[in-house]
Amino acid sequence: AGDPAMLAFYREEYRLNAFIKRYPKPYVAAMDGIVMGGGVGLSAHGSHRVAGERLMFAMPETGIGFFPDVGGTFFLPRMPGRTGTWLALTASRLGQADALWSGFATHAVASADLGAVVDALAEKGDPDTTLAAFARPAGDAPAKALLPVVDRCFSAGTVEDILARLDAEDGEWAAKQAAAIRQKSPTSLKIALRQMREGAGASFEDCMRIEYRIVSRIPAGVDFYEGVRAVIIDKDHAPKWRPDRLEDVTEAAIDAYFAPLANELDLAALDAG
Repeated sequence: AGDPAMLAFYREEYRLNAFIKRYPKPYVAAMDGIVMGGGVGLSAHGSHRVAGERLMFAMPETGIGFFPDVGGTFFLPRMPGRTGTWLALTASRLGQADALWSGFATHAVASADLGAVVDALAEKGDPDTTLAAFARPAGDAPAKALLPVVDRCFSAGTVEDILARLDAEDGEWAAKQAAAIRQKSPTSLKIALRQMREGAGASFEDCMRIEYRIVSRIPAGVDFYEGVRAVIIDKDHAPKWRPDRLEDVTEAAIDAYFAPLANELDLAALDAG
């Protein structure tokens, strides 16, 4: 059933993500610098998402034996083409222009203006008009130019087939993506690809319930502990995944992460506080 304290944390985090998504008033997220992990959950679901040019957004969870949560099941499949699948499997980073193009951000502003943006919002309210006054073009989005190859490779039905397509592509970019994927937890990769597939047609609330099902099962495995050890604690960046080969992660093993729970994530009581 997992560690009760850990599950209580994720339950409250996912309920907070849903609370932000449902919030009836404008919710403005100011994003500058690193936006990953929990910070994504505090930003991605707001009505207005303002990116400075220092933004560095990524979903790096597969690299620590985890999975792209905090609503990634919902917003990643809704990015253009297979962009979300690419980000989920490789932990590739998006800057300001890519964030705006992909829909992760709604407005681009100068990082130096963010303080003035907050002051203007506090003074005038009316976020649509206020943010429009500070918004500026973000320039060409590198990810937009990559979309044809992203769609070609990341539309494959399995992680193994995605790797085969990347290996068959010419050029340094595809080789880098394949190398990045091969460093990640095989179990996490297969969970993430299933999330992209299931999330594409699911409501936001159902996506959060899916994530709670997955996170309830993660503590029973070894990869999350090993990934945190290798990347965050010891920093040797040499995790020993179990299983360590994609072909050894069965469909049944992934099914188990997505199976219904006796105690599902309860989002009904959010409106009552």
